[in-house]
Amino acid sequence: MENNSLNNIKLFVSNLLEKKSADEVIETAKKSDLKKTLSAFDLIILGIGAVVGTGIFTIVGSAIVGGPEGAGAGPAIIISMVLAAVASIFSALCYSEIAAMFPIAGSAYTYTYVTMGEFMAWVVGWILMLEYAIGNITIASAWSGYFAQFLKGFKHILPAFVTNFPIWLRNDYRSISVMCDKYGLDIHDKIPFIFDKIPFAINLPAIFIVVLLTFILIKGIKESTRFAGVMVAINLFIISTFIFVGAHYVKPENWTPFMPNGISGVVMGAFLIFFAYIGFDAISTTAEETKNPQKDIPIGILGTLCICTILYIGVALVLTGMVPYKMIDIQAPIAHAMHYAGKDWFAGFISAGAIAGLTSVLLVYQLGTVRILYSMSRDKFIPRSLRIVNKKTRTPNLLTWICGLIVMIGSIFMDLNISAELCNFGTFTSFIVICVIVMILRKTEPNRPRPFRVPFVPLFPILGILFCGGLIVYSLKTLKTSSVLFPVWILIGVIIYFLYGYPAHRNKNAKR
Repeated sequence: MENNSLNNIKLFVSNLLEKKSADEVIETAKKSDLKKTLSAFDLIILGIGAVVGTGIFTIVGSAIVGGPEGAGAGPAIIISMVLAAVASIFSALCYSEIAAMFPIAGSAYTYTYVTMGEFMAWVVGWILMLEYAIGNITIASAWSGYFAQFLKGFKHILPAFVTNFPIWLRNDYRSISVMCDKYGLDIHDKIPFIFDKIPFAINLPAIFIVVLLTFILIKGIKESTRFAGVMVAINLFIISTFIFVGAHYVKPENWTPFMPNGISGVVMGAFLIFFAYIGFDAISTTAEETKNPQKDIPIGILGTLCICTILYIGVALVLTGMVPYKMIDIQAPIAHAMHYAGKDWFAGFISAGAIAGLTSVLLVYQLGTVRILYSMSRDKFIPRSLRIVNKKTRTPNLLTWICGLIVMIGSIFMDLNISAELCNFGTFTSFIVICVIVMILRKTEPNRPRPFRVPFVPLFPILGILFCGGLIVYSLKTLKTSSVLFPVWILIGVIIYFLYGYPAHRNKNAKR
């Protein structure tokens, strides 16, 4: 009896550590039902679409000014951006090496499966869901705010019920409650209550844009990339115009004090800005749909990093030079800066750019969510029926709609700042895992072809781990809510794995 128990424990541990063959992963990618249509240029478009809009239109204001749980960087935000870029470059190089070796849709989830085994793969996949799904909820909420601002620019053309529609139709209950507390308002005057007890608030613009993008995604990957390309072109034009026009209103005295909250503010600014860099992972999730992934994915990842970092620093210099850092608006910093300079017409122009930028982010994040779940479904950690690919469009339609529904529901309840912080914890964790994987594969698969190689291994991966790990540890001192919710999220994932994923995967193997 004792021997049986010991054998069962050994079998259980062995199953948790069971790895997927590297050759099997490559063969699976070759037989993929997904359509290979993306080029290096397409990948850079998707990467910029995921990175630029997020950092500039949703989080840069909070990174400069600070919030209830963290000090802002002030004008030193440019140092925060450089710090975030440096932390990213090591992880980006590691992503490039592994994605070129294993051009498959699962990204860090699949790479972990090959190197660390089944259980860790599930945990990483669950963390990626936090990054993408919760991140998409954050962006959908921000999109709704910019859309409402954009409509106000037509107040002399459109009726009032359109340009200033009720707050309970464009915000979640929590945000409305915080606003009422801040300004001493009665919440019963702002939103309806069902049976005088149950508050009713729904973010209609967020739901609308998610439904629209879901329709676009099920049309096909090439069509989705074309749409993202148009949005990115509008976004880049408006950001470049802001830098050029805003430079004429820069006052150097606004850059002093340069580092008002010391190194603490700079590090927290880097932590928040890092929210945008999930775009690198999004590129790797499209590997099965890339024509020449061995060459194009490294170009897409590193090209995105360079372009986006230059744009970030340019916007930060102009923004903090135009407006005293304490007066920068957290919700719509770029549009507010133009209002502050007396250029109201251009502020409306900026809002249009923000809508385009955030639309492309939503599209890429939802694309990433679907592709990771597709890979997990293929391994039967979630129902395999979900990954059915439409024969005409070659896209997993059912999974796409499920992911869209999750974002729609989440946008009703989630707090924007908390969800952004949660995404950061997930992004840092997955970046650390990627750096570890490169070092493992250099030992276990030294002779496997590497179309792209990270230089100075193990130094560069170790630096990536230290930068990302250091930012996590430092942020734990101030981000109390999200630092508690992140372990809770992982615990929920572990419970789901043992209740469903583990037995389902064993049943799959038994039927082989």
